[in-house]
Amino acid sequence: MAEASDTQSLEILAENVQKSFNEKHVLNGIDLKIERGELVAIVGESGGGKTVLLQHLIGRLHPDEGRVLVADHEVPGAPLKDLATLDEAQMDELRRHWAIVFQKNALYTGTVYDNIALGLEEIKGYDDARIEKSVRDAVEAVGLDPDNVPQLEREELSGGMAKRVALARAIALDPALIFYDEPTTGLDPEHASQIQQLIQRVHDRKTDLGMPRTSVIVTHDTGLLSRLQPRVVMLHSGKVFFDGPTEKFAQSASPIILPYLELMPILHGRDRSR
Repeated sequence: MAEASDTQSLEILAENVQKSFNEKHVLNGIDLKIERGELVAIVGESGGGKTVLLQHLIGRLHPDEGRVLVADHEVPGAPLKDLATLDEAQMDELRRHWAIVFQKNALYTGTVYDNIALGLEEIKGYDDARIEKSVRDAVEAVGLDPDNVPQLEREELSGGMAKRVALARAIALDPALIFYDEPTTGLDPEHASQIQQLIQRVHDRKTDLGMPRTSVIVTHDTGLLSRLQPRVVMLHSGKVFFDGPTEKFAQSASPIILPYLELMPILHGRDRSR
């Protein structure tokens, strides 16, 4: 187990995470450290455990063995907390400093304003004036018109606009940690490029408290890797097979990595059709 002195700069620590469903082993001993301020892409073949790992990192699943610890920004120094030991109220405290951008956007029925304001009221406890300003700022930050877009209903949004609104909702919460699940799925190359740039800008902007932001992205998108140059963590057979810079990953001749690199555009396109 990691000692406290080794974890002061960590945002996430996964140790020997194992998970099975029935008799199918999905995670077979994941060890992963994510430093505060890192931009990390989790990649790997379909069914390789990426989404299951993400569900563990956000506390929706707990390991059969091992543990997942995440920084608690409610406490000075942001010590790591074992998610499996927390009750729902304690998880809510951690989530005050997170945002999650889902693959299907997960926008609620209602207006853009409603979607962004809900978290600001329920999670942050902002008053009406501060909510209104935060909504405008977030909408403008993702390149949408703050005078007109907040009044639009969810059903009036194009796919690209819906993705931007989902990102605006995340930005408005001023999170220390953002999780993205296939953020460019379903977008044409032009809109995908715009979302990639937005992810980079959001990551580079420190929180209101001056902390570096940490971003964790589950993706098959080679364009995202090329543009953002994240640290790449590749899962294979339920374990971390590769962990390193994008450049080294892209140049690998590994008999495991090379076929996956060739399949990534196909897998990304296949995900779009679901």
